[in-house]
Amino acid sequence: MLIVKAHPRKIAFALAGALLLTGTASVQAKNPMVGGAAMYPAKNIIQNAVNSKDHTTLVAAVKAAGLVETLSGPGPFTVFAPTNAAFAKLPAGTVDTLVKPENKATLTKILTYHVVPGRLTAANIEAKAKAQGGKAMLTTVQGEQLTASKDKMGGWWLTDAKGGKAKITIANVMQSNGVIHVVDTVLMP
Repeated sequence: MLIVKAHPRKIAFALAGALLLTGTASVQAKNPMVGGAAMYPAKNIIQNAVNSKDHTTLVAAVKAAGLVETLSGPGPFTVFAPTNAAFAKLPAGTVDTLVKPENKATLTKILTYHVVPGRLTAANIEAKAKAQGGKAMLTTVQGEQLTASKDKMGGWWLTDAKGGKAKITIANVMQSNGVIHVVDTVLMP
């Protein structure tokens, strides 16, 4: 029998390191990385979004619309979060125009069209779609509906009021006050 004597402090550090690694792995297993940053389920939507390098335009727009406090609140909210590349698909100058103070109402309308009350995971959306004949009708905070549907390859798409489509590229990014699903296109009410 081999007995190894170790200093109690070294054992404590080793255990703490093992717990830290296990905790980090489980967070990353539950939540995907978004924009090169870990997303933590104990943080709220804003606290996580500001760390994603893929969502700097969205964060700037949320600030310009005065929605930081709301999306930091208890919710819960389901946010379909367009990436910087999604905003870049808009006609040239659109984002610059929208973030001007005189366009705050229009910007707020567009951003709240990306938010659904409640915490809807991909499984919840799929169950709604199944119950509604293959398409889930989601009423946004803005008041109009988005339609969620699955394509033949198993991907989920949102269709806006104008017929525009956004693909959910990263689903189930859990937050303390809801869930984020990353989308590749800005939806329009």
